[in-house]
Amino acid sequence: MSEEAVVGIDLGTSNTVVAVVQGSKATVIPDQDGRRIHPSVVSFHPNGTVLVGQDAKRRRVIDPQNTVYSSKRLIGRPARAEQVKAMMERAPYEVIEGENQQSVVMARGNEYTVPEISAFILRHVRALAEAHIGQEVEKAVITVPANFNDAQREATRAAGRIAGLQVLRILNEPTAAALAYGYGRGMTNRIVIYDFGGGTFDITILQLNDRVFEVLSTAGDTFLGGDDIDEQIVDYMIEIFLRNHHVDLTYNTSAMARLRSVAEQIKCQLSSRPKAVVQVQEIAYGAGGQPLDLNFTLTVEALDAMARELVQRSFLICDEAVSLAALSPTQIDDVVMVGGSTRMPLVREAAKGYFGIDPRTDINPDEVVAVGAAIQAAALVRSGAAVGPSGGGGGGAIDSVLLDVTPRALGIGVVGGYAETIIYRNAQIPVEQTRKFTTSQDNQQVVRIQVCQGESRIFEENEPLGELVFDDLRQAPRGKVEVEVTFEIDTNGILQVSAIDTDTGRRQRAHVELVGSVDEGKIEQMQRRQEQMPTAVPESR
Repeated sequence: MSEEAVVGIDLGTSNTVVAVVQGSKATVIPDQDGRRIHPSVVSFHPNGTVLVGQDAKRRRVIDPQNTVYSSKRLIGRPARAEQVKAMMERAPYEVIEGENQQSVVMARGNEYTVPEISAFILRHVRALAEAHIGQEVEKAVITVPANFNDAQREATRAAGRIAGLQVLRILNEPTAAALAYGYGRGMTNRIVIYDFGGGTFDITILQLNDRVFEVLSTAGDTFLGGDDIDEQIVDYMIEIFLRNHHVDLTYNTSAMARLRSVAEQIKCQLSSRPKAVVQVQEIAYGAGGQPLDLNFTLTVEALDAMARELVQRSFLICDEAVSLAALSPTQIDDVVMVGGSTRMPLVREAAKGYFGIDPRTDINPDEVVAVGAAIQAAALVRSGAAVGPSGGGGGGAIDSVLLDVTPRALGIGVVGGYAETIIYRNAQIPVEQTRKFTTSQDNQQVVRIQVCQGESRIFEENEPLGELVFDDLRQAPRGKVEVEVTFEIDTNGILQVSAIDTDTGRRQRAHVELVGSVDEGKIEQMQRRQEQMPTAVPESR
């Protein structure tokens, strides 16, 4: 009988990677054309078919209003969040506010929640895995940025469920990368995972002691990444075209889609070349329908000047992580670069200058997270197996211990607009704390408490998560009902709550209503809708 197939999935802003442990090696799964990196793009074709990956990416230029990219920047965020508003201003596809302040994507007259968009991507790579392995895949470990909050983690898990997957673990991307880097190698090292991806930035400092991977600190920005560098290049091209032709491309949807595609290509070229010669033909039309071209040369020095401020922001976050770990940058033994943006010479040179050592460039920055997720997935479903990272090396029983931490403090709203911290930042997970609450009115049956994540004493300066609700309380005079509430952040980094009436010992109903979250009752409905929609199916290998 063949062993159960489980996969690790790096669900990225720009690209998604899926890997599996087979025998003694973790393998990154290619598509039918041998490509191991799958664009995180979903396109809704006029014929009703949903395209995902490379086929969808090709439609970013020809059908930008119905082709969704960088949706990870929206997941778990309410439509009124500043980051979502920024996406609404620049993305060619429409994002509106749905129920419970959800961010909802409009395509071909239909509404799709962001977890549904992510689920299309997950369903696609699941199909690739099934074609590669030759059996059904029902379980997965999915990675997220270390700095994702509770709502973003819950939304990612919901996406997995909509895709028909049992999500074994929501794993932090840097922790997964560390597992791929150090698993089975018997290391005793203090390492940094510097993760500069398409839409997010994370830094995590870990202590490796053989099979124990202990996170010392983590910090990040979930709205800083290669997409922002692309936009700088786009703005530069708009300025050149305006200067040369006196035509503003900003409100030309088709032209902007082409510019974004070109910007990504320029950034990739300048990671290995000193200059890029750019020719974009017939990007717009002038008086009398005359075609207008965009021609210019961009040097790596000019790109560095555009990107430098964004890259420097990442090192302010590094300062934060180093301080939390009570270390100095020079006390790091190894720097592992993760994410496509770390291929930029500017980023690598800046990392060397900050940490005082050459960063590791021998590890594939696009695949290392998925490989670590696959190793963790295998660890969760079997024991005693031997496994090494993709490409060989290492090996040993899957019995490593991952000790991760909370990226943000968890707090509740109290009188005067203040926040009381319940679980502090950088606490090792799983972790729980208990607080007692009493009713403030006679016969009160429902208690609502505002919940946030962040370190400020002022509630509004933190990131609001939603409301903690206790209902069906027994009726009694005010102050006579005391509820003991346990707040737990589990190994997924997700908040769980439970409550007990201290007088009766009766367990109370308690739940957190997350702002912008998908209604639990609609997840199965979304899953059924996806199963009925025609999609491009990967061929068996």
